Amino acid sequence: MQYTYLGRTGMRVSRLCLGTMNWGPQTDEAEAFAIMDAALDAGINYFDTANVYGWKGPLPLHRGWTEEIIGRWFAQGGGRRERVVLATKVYGEMDDPLDGPNDQAGVSAYKIRRHLDASLRRLQTDHVEVYQMHHITRHAGWDEIWGAYEALIAQGKVYYAGSSNFGARHLCYAQAAADKRGFLGLVSEQHKFSLLTRQPELEVLPAAQELGIGVICWSPLQGGLLGGHALDVTDGRRASAAKQLSDAQRDQLAAFQKLADDLGEAPANVALAWVLAQPGVTAPIIGPRTLDQFQQSLRAVEMTLDDATLARLDAIFPGPGGAAPEAYAW
Repeated sequence: MQYTYLGRTGMRVSRLCLGTMNWGPQTDEAEAFAIMDAALDAGINYFDTANVYGWKGPLPLHRGWTEEIIGRWFAQGGGRRERVVLATKVYGEMDDPLDGPNDQAGVSAYKIRRHLDASLRRLQTDHVEVYQMHHITRHAGWDEIWGAYEALIAQGKVYYAGSSNFGARHLCYAQAAADKRGFLGLVSEQHKFSLLTRQPELEVLPAAQELGIGVICWSPLQGGLLGGHALDVTDGRRASAAKQLSDAQRDQLAAFQKLADDLGEAPANVALAWVLAQPGVTAPIIGPRTLDQFQQSLRAVEMTLDDATLARLDAIFPGPGGAAPEAYAW
């Protein structure tokens, strides 16, 4: 496994981040345990989750289910908790009747403190390394938010602050407010980025690089479209989505499959390797549902895409033309 620093911190994380959103709804506890054990064996030390995970999929469902599974895995001991850089999130509704109107989506000092304590109970730990705001909040001011984070960091419950789904301007606002307080501020931004979602190259990636914020990429396979099976109309689980693709999308994915075949690599690993090759990216999040899927994804870190391959990928999946404003002006 390869490692890099998380943003401008001195903490090193693996270049693949294990996403846990499937734990519970799609991946049962035994399989989740096996994947997490295999991740540690492979050298992956960076795990990502969220307090709301567990709410999507077949019944029974409940928010917090995924954190509970991770907590029971930690409880087995064997250095599991000590070897993991753990990131979880706050923002969404948790269906806690005691929160009343404060359970609505958003971030506040109330919610940051209260929901962190609930996450720690589910996770069976006394701290998280990275506590991420799952989305931007436009009502609460940064003095309120950073005041809450500073207190939690002083208490040892949180080591670093992270964000997710922030625009470039929000990263700048957050860091400007943190600088005024003499506070470290954000160390990571979790953002949607893939060969099919390249808009972040305009503003988010350049801003994060200049501010020293690591970028963690969610949906690097674009919800499975880049996984190599999107055109398979015989696969019952994917057939419906495949039939909804436009002719242009089918042509793109067929060309991508041809490129992967020419390289002798799985399309999913080519897509992950492309993300890893982009400036400012710390790690893509892999979200395996099975141990086999997890093991296959490890190949991505070993791959190096040459300039000719990168050019072919740009031709298949054109980006915005670089960073703003040069991408569209002078």
